[in-house]
Amino acid sequence: MPTSPSSLVHLPVRRLTSDDLLACSDLSENRGWPREEHKWGLLLTAGTGYGIDDPDGPGLAASCIVTSYGPGLAAIGMVLVAERHARRGVGRRLMQHVLAEAGDTPLTLHATPNGQPLYEQLGFSQIGRAEMVRGRFTFTTPAPAVPVRAATAEDIQAILRLDHEVFGLDRTHVITRLPAFADHLRVVEEDGEITGFAAAWPNMDTHVIGPLIARDPATAQALIASLATASDRPLRTDIDVRHMELLSWLKENGIESIAFNSVMIRSLPDLPGDWVRRFAPLTVAAG
Repeated sequence: MPTSPSSLVHLPVRRLTSDDLLACSDLSENRGWPREEHKWGLLLTAGTGYGIDDPDGPGLAASCIVTSYGPGLAAIGMVLVAERHARRGVGRRLMQHVLAEAGDTPLTLHATPNGQPLYEQLGFSQIGRAEMVRGRFTFTTPAPAVPVRAATAEDIQAILRLDHEVFGLDRTHVITRLPAFADHLRVVEEDGEITGFAAAWPNMDTHVIGPLIARDPATAQALIASLATASDRPLRTDIDVRHMELLSWLKENGIESIAFNSVMIRSLPDLPGDWVRRFAPLTVAAG
């Protein structure tokens, strides 16, 4: 007999580990998402996973990942509830636990239209939007002549300094994983200074571009074009909708709009850092 809704809202929440990778991927597949095992692997090691075991059988009834950037901010992502337990209070139960664990730490997340009402009830406010785009890059409109090269180990400290300046918080524990996580990592260096960097990492049949940090739209375009040259897959990324120039250029080059997410925050009026140079997150699940 299926577990009653009244029992579901009292199920225990536990920490997820790398041993839960397959169960997390199974849950993604259950909800019609790609399995994304590569991304789950990063998030489960760089962040803190929370899950509710399915009382009606093997696997997870719900999951989420919290990636902490110290007391200044944490990002919530991969909030999933198994189809058989949807709309029965399990997602709310998990989120309330996460909020209690976070205490006074401000939180951010990217919300789908379906999830946004719950997050608003839990105290999150919308502060922006991100547009998910995907497609094969056509090189129809050339990128500006900005010098791009592959990153080296010697660049990591400069990348970390730029990322801290633009993101507004220290995310060394995430950025230092990029060389192993991504297939391609590119930098723009001008007059001895790194003014932008971007990674392309494998996600099922695509390469996801993120993070994408750049001095200006021209630098961002050059980084994307360089990554597209190195990739034999369709590209996908999530661009802050305020970067209209970059979005228009991407669409001129065969990258089509797929969906929109709401950028939400709790306990802060806005995200820290410099949005003008922050074009795309590593992943919407980690900020």
